[in-house]
Amino acid sequence: MNSDYLALHEHSLEVPYMQEKRRVRVLLPSNYESETTHYPVVYMHDGQNIFFSRESYSGYSWKLIPLLKKSENLPPVIIVGIDNSEEKRFDEYMPWEISVEDEEQKISAGGMGKDYAKWLVETVKPFIDKHYRTKKERKDTILAGSSLGAVITAYTSAAYPDTFGGLGIFSLASWLCEEAFINYLSTNPINSKSKVYIQSGTNEGNEEDQMLTTKDTDQAYIDSSIRY
Repeated sequence: MNSDYLALHEHSLEVPYMQEKRRVRVLLPSNYESETTHYPVVYMHDGQNIFFSRESYSGYSWKLIPLLKKSENLPPVIIVGIDNSEEKRFDEYMPWEISVEDEEQKISAGGMGKDYAKWLVETVKPFIDKHYRTKKERKDTILAGSSLGAVITAYTSAAYPDTFGGLGIFSLASWLCEEAFINYLSTNPINSKSKVYIQSGTNEGNEEDQMLTTKDTDQAYIDSSIRY
């Protein structure tokens, strides 16, 4: 068993465009305090979902700590979990404003993803690099997220191609903004040296997703991943 991940530190960072503070947690290798080693960093969205199921809005977390402990062959890294804004999650993780219509009303949402990406690159990463022994180079900086978190991961890596060298794209929900997503990546391609891991399941959609489209949402997630 890999016992390298034990220490979890918590910070509260100002988010100017939301006029609020945001919890950012840092998972350190257990030998961090006893060594002078510098570590690669993995930044992850939806911080409430990655460590403990009791905090996850779905009731199930990534259970990242026990997963890392079981993965003996993984080299030690610093994990940064950035909480979502809960009620404004869709707006923050969606770079483009979209409209959704149902029988009763038309709803506009999204459009704050550009602000979030800028905050991540210009505030969160510099804070982590300043306070922890990180490897700051692009090749040692990874960004990962699922669903809308995958959308903002793909967008941020394209908007800041010199910042992130590795991407984790899980259950990509770009079907919500397919035209804008494809057009943006066509004119702002990710760095050709990036290492990208893409994963999607066959039972991804839920009732909330189905309210946003007439598509088969399970297939929509798969198609989004293939097109990306």
